[in-house]
Amino acid sequence: MTRECAALLPGVCAALADPRQPGLDDTCLEKLLDWFRSLTWFDPTVELVQDNPSLTELITSVLALPDPSPSIVSFTLQLAGILASSESRFQHLQQEKLLGRLFGREGPRGSAAWEDASVRSAWLKGVHSMVHHQPALPFLCSTGSMDVIFTLQGDPSLFVASAASQLLVHMLTFSLESETSKALNAKDSDWPACAQMIVKHIQESLQSSSASHVEQSLKLLSSLFGSCFGSCYAAWTEVLWLDIAKQIESFLLEETVQAQPVLANLLLNVARSPVFCGTEGSFWALVTSALERLTPVQAGPLAVGLLKLCKCPQDVRIQALTVLLQPMDCILRAASQPLECAGLLDESVSDPVTVESLLSSKTSCAGLLCQSLAHLEKLLSLKHLKVDLPCVSLLRSLMTILQFCNGSLSPTSPLGSTISRNLINCFRVQKSALDVLAALSEKKDCDTLIGSLFDVLLAYLQSPNTSPTVLKKTFQATSKWLVHLQGLPSNNQQQQTEKILEGVFLVLQKRLCSPCWEVRDSSLEFLTAMVKCLRDQNEFRQCLLSSEVLRLTENLLEDPESYVRASAVTAVGHLAPITCFAPESPVTGSQYNKESIIAKLQEILSTDSEGFPRRAVISIFTKWLREGCTGRLEDTEQFVSRVIQTVEHDLDWEVRLGGLELVEVFCSQTICQLSQCPYAPVSSAVTSSTPQKELLQVFCRAKLFGFLFGSLCDCDKPVGQRACDVLVGLRGHFYPMSTLENPQEVEDSPAGRGIAWLQRTLRQGSLAQNFPTDGGDGMDFQDPESMMLALGAIDLLELHDELNKSSDHVEESPQSLLQDILATVGTIEDNEVDCY
Repeated sequence: MTRECAALLPGVCAALADPRQPGLDDTCLEKLLDWFRSLTWFDPTVELVQDNPSLTELITSVLALPDPSPSIVSFTLQLAGILASSESRFQHLQQEKLLGRLFGREGPRGSAAWEDASVRSAWLKGVHSMVHHQPALPFLCSTGSMDVIFTLQGDPSLFVASAASQLLVHMLTFSLESETSKALNAKDSDWPACAQMIVKHIQESLQSSSASHVEQSLKLLSSLFGSCFGSCYAAWTEVLWLDIAKQIESFLLEETVQAQPVLANLLLNVARSPVFCGTEGSFWALVTSALERLTPVQAGPLAVGLLKLCKCPQDVRIQALTVLLQPMDCILRAASQPLECAGLLDESVSDPVTVESLLSSKTSCAGLLCQSLAHLEKLLSLKHLKVDLPCVSLLRSLMTILQFCNGSLSPTSPLGSTISRNLINCFRVQKSALDVLAALSEKKDCDTLIGSLFDVLLAYLQSPNTSPTVLKKTFQATSKWLVHLQGLPSNNQQQQTEKILEGVFLVLQKRLCSPCWEVRDSSLEFLTAMVKCLRDQNEFRQCLLSSEVLRLTENLLEDPESYVRASAVTAVGHLAPITCFAPESPVTGSQYNKESIIAKLQEILSTDSEGFPRRAVISIFTKWLREGCTGRLEDTEQFVSRVIQTVEHDLDWEVRLGGLELVEVFCSQTICQLSQCPYAPVSSAVTSSTPQKELLQVFCRAKLFGFLFGSLCDCDKPVGQRACDVLVGLRGHFYPMSTLENPQEVEDSPAGRGIAWLQRTLRQGSLAQNFPTDGGDGMDFQDPESMMLALGAIDLLELHDELNKSSDHVEESPQSLLQDILATVGTIEDNEVDCY
């Protein structure tokens, strides 16, 4: 602690303990506690308390108050716990008889303040902070604190209940750290005293007639096995599991127990423990029993968790997959009677009637399907899944679900009719099914169903009943399957591909004219996605160029909705290399002229009232520049110059930032074109050569330097940081060996006055917002020699460090915080409170 803070601390403590003072803001108290945590973390000695007696005086004063506020009681409990986190300070506070009065029987637990959840939470936090040395455990066991923690597990405040459970996990784990000698041959009688109390509490609660007590203990066990206890204390884990396994098994057999979801989570956390990696033993038999006895909704999370485990036995893994596929199998079997094709499963894990009854119920049908579909999507995203998914049958089931949802399939079985009625226009299920459908496009086994699949997708794209959100999902799935289609052998797919693409473009033309802006927007996003993936495919280009899509997309550049205009800009930007940038453009007519497209986008950049379209334009311009679409260096130079002269006055900082990215790409490309050795720094022998002079001339003609130096003073820090990065990169090119300019020579040069002005202006930072980019005090940003001198004379690295400092680095300090607290309570006069 600094001398200044130590001088301020007594006043702060006195103010906190004074009931006449107004209560402090909770944020101030939290920051004060954060400061004490950092102090005690780096210094475990007792001197902190001995050298600052005002801390113990504060605790004593608060304990003496007849009716202290909950906030000051909460602060004091947490402060005492933080101070007692080291053994030496714990012993000191014990000698002062303070810890018993705070955390023991005579503490606040019997007072009116205890009714406030924040006080109970602070009590638990204080205890948690204290339990970082062994003497804290017998203190808590002997003062009745353990019973309080057990009771708080069932607190009406979820935050308090969760904190109590976390504390018990910490205490049990911590109490075992000193028992490493017993860990190899651990048995029930070897539990340390504190751990024994917790284990005994768990066992008694599991046998309790109170359902809430049973659930609390199951949650505690789940947290315990899910923590480092399950992986670091293998022997103790096995002892604990053997103590409770029979009771857990009995819960699975009892249909009346309400804690099945907690049981599933507990079993999954136990399964993750290294103790149960082997294929032998009764544990996996219990897991199998759980998969059979839990309802499909309860068993789903357990099943998907087991499938992610590397060392789960294969028979359990297959059973877990079966649980997830059962609803999909039921859908497939219900679609037709008699069954026209094989279902997903040869046999079920649980009774099929259970799944059928859930799907037959209007209230549970969508929930079960959405959960199953979400789990299947997770499995499809895994790179290494140790079971084979029946992809073809799964795809057929997904198509059936989607047809049920839009009413295009009329099942003949009674069950199918019921499910169909439950799913009609169910957006939740449609979106989930389309997500899984998109994920299945990565698989290579589904080619035989491609035609039928696109019939379903096109039906959704064409239907006026498809909601905008479902349509967006349909577009996403369609684009992924179009990419899949591209990868198929061409000899038998060309005709099918052309037919599918014709259907897609017909739908797209209609959707681009939709009165709903969300539909127009997602249609443009779909078009952009297709262009990115399929622009080299002949069938795609032919369908695109023969449709009305190009004209409609260009028309949407003037859409009344800014999101749509932005998406239209992006689509036009991706279409341009096909329509007008190619050497021999397949599109004729002035409408698709390269210059007219650029002019349209530049007009949007300079005149659009909304930021989204302008951001899209600068992003597209940068993309074109990267891909070499802007032509010769002279043309590119003029193009970049026009763009940055527009961008530097834009009110949207993201547009200005995009302009800097454009400049960075232009600089690197120009350096590569004009330097003798592309991609490499220029040696000092070359720095005065013609390419270097030509580079500077190009950059000055494009008016880059005025834009870059002006951006250093931007009021939005990310812009200044990016501009500094670009200038540092340029200086590294022109001064590769760090041979910077001599300050005296710079001062005596014709540009010396201007460079001195520039240095003063840059020191002002964002205060110099009206930066004169056309020169100031003799600074000519278009003079190559002056810019060469400026790059070598100005300390850009120091400026870089300044720009990267956090905005509150000056005021954010413990001393500032203590001064603010004293100012708030009126102890210091004429002291302005800062934001910290």
